[in-house]
Amino acid sequence: MKPSKEKILEVKKLTMDFGGLRAIDSFDLDICDKEIVALIGPNGAGKTTFFNCITGIYKPASGDIVINKNGKKERINGVRPNLITEKGFARTFQNIRLFGNMTVLENVMIGRHCRSKSSVAGAILRNKASIQEEKDIVNFSYNILKKIGLQNSVNELANNLPYGDQRRLEIARALATEPFLLLLDEPAAGMNPNETAELADLIKRIRDEEGISILLIEHDMKLVMKLSELIFVVDYGKKIAQGTPEEIKVNPNVIKAYLGEETNA
Repeated sequence: MKPSKEKILEVKKLTMDFGGLRAIDSFDLDICDKEIVALIGPNGAGKTTFFNCITGIYKPASGDIVINKNGKKERINGVRPNLITEKGFARTFQNIRLFGNMTVLENVMIGRHCRSKSSVAGAILRNKASIQEEKDIVNFSYNILKKIGLQNSVNELANNLPYGDQRRLEIARALATEPFLLLLDEPAAGMNPNETAELADLIKRIRDEEGISILLIEHDMKLVMKLSELIFVVDYGKKIAQGTPEEIKVNPNVIKAYLGEETNA
């Protein structure tokens, strides 16, 4: 019998309302250490709202969001997004949000900001500590780009990258924050099959080499089934199923609410 993995995120009875609309309805989700988990469901089911709740963009109406880091549990409901990042969450978005007129390297360096220690005075006066930290940030950011496969584009403007590389750059910037949980919101959106295959390999490598847990929202079911150890399915804000890819593929509720759409498309 395999030992049970440690849970690094526990979400219990999460509920989010917008006026009279209940977007998330008493939703439960757990993620374990070094696990790849998917959250799937039809458009408008509440997936991105869920991401926004656990990353501090929205304050949920009720429920608990608890992280377990280094054996210490902490409830993070309503914590500001910048502090959530400092605690170890990083995310990408459905729509690419790069700084297009900055270089690839500069985009990753910005992601490193939450881990910098230099004071405003040190940055202005350019003291020895701030100069060394800036060098360290450059080296750290370049090493991430090497791992992502964008080291040859460090001086390219982000806007000039091919679409698939822009997606990868967003992931690189998220990794610069040194997260223990990486949230990917439709990372394969707009990608061609070759780019999607490369993305799948990259996500696996990030988990295996960096020891990071990953939660992804994705409509590409081949990618979801290939990557995920556990899948949660949401419809109209409610969890209708959870299980392994094999279990989800044959779940009648999932087929009716979501997978059937793919078959009939």
